[in-house]
Amino acid sequence: MTDKKWTFCTAPMMDWTDRHCRFFHRVLSRRARLYTEMVTSGAIMFGDRERLLGFDGSEHPVALQLGGSDPLELARAAEIGAGFGYDEINLNCGCPSDRVQSGRFGACLMAEPELVGKCVAAMKSAVGGQIPVTVKNRIGIDEQDSEADLTRFIETVAAAGCEIFIVHARKAWLKGLSPRENRDVPPLDYDRVYRLKAAFPELTIVINGGIETIEQSAMHLERVDGVMLGRAAYKNPALLLEVDAALYDETAAPLLPHEALERMLPFIERELERGTRLSAIARHMIGLVNGRPGARQFRRLLTEECVKPGAGLDIIHAAIEAARRAEEAPSLAA
Repeated sequence: MTDKKWTFCTAPMMDWTDRHCRFFHRVLSRRARLYTEMVTSGAIMFGDRERLLGFDGSEHPVALQLGGSDPLELARAAEIGAGFGYDEINLNCGCPSDRVQSGRFGACLMAEPELVGKCVAAMKSAVGGQIPVTVKNRIGIDEQDSEADLTRFIETVAAAGCEIFIVHARKAWLKGLSPRENRDVPPLDYDRVYRLKAAFPELTIVINGGIETIEQSAMHLERVDGVMLGRAAYKNPALLLEVDAALYDETAAPLLPHEALERMLPFIERELERGTRLSAIARHMIGLVNGRPGARQFRRLLTEECVKPGAGLDIIHAAIEAARRAEEAPSLAA
């Protein structure tokens, strides 16, 4: 049987895929592989590890994405992450932000494949082969964007022991484009990722970038080993309800949106008791009924009402009823 671990993943996104978001996404799909926000190795070495790395056991399978470029520091961070129980350690070689570049990690590391290889080798040694060490990268950066450049990067890092690459099918312009522009302006080149898989059949290649539907995901899976969705899964989380049946052949009926919200209630209650603001959780659920009548009311409940002092479970109960009404109405753009 084909290994389906990486068939469908949700992308690591700064300030978005926190533990509240991941818990919600796990309610929507039992099988999707979830990724943390990028956490720098330095933060793990010197920061509040429980706050940075703590997660709910229900989130499995869940991967920790690290940012950094010092092999020894990354090795220690990977070891700590493995100790927390993560199922995978991922090295970020794809983020184009100025803040990341100034720390010499993210997409700028694609210019230094030998260094990335040293980092991967150190991380693999630190986790003792118990969990995979993977790399997320672009198809190129700046003027270093030929097929030969990408092949050299993959060959070098694979030789250091990396067997799984998550490839964003756009190059990154580190000079001249903002991080926001780098998400849309460089053209997508899915064929290059397909050719990469054909050239390295022994590697697991996961494709990322511009994928918006389960149907598109299934199409890509004919050519590569997995797909990763980012903004589409975040802004339209209901599509995660389709993942298990469509891509993993699960026979159980998908949850309806209001049922998913009902399953969130115990988690939200626990978090409120811990002092978490309701808006910190609800912000991840805003798009759940997008495209249906009543979506505006649903969004209003989870934005305007959740930020008010004393906001509590009554708002979530109201959102559940709004979602139920939206499900019963004919689908249309809202």
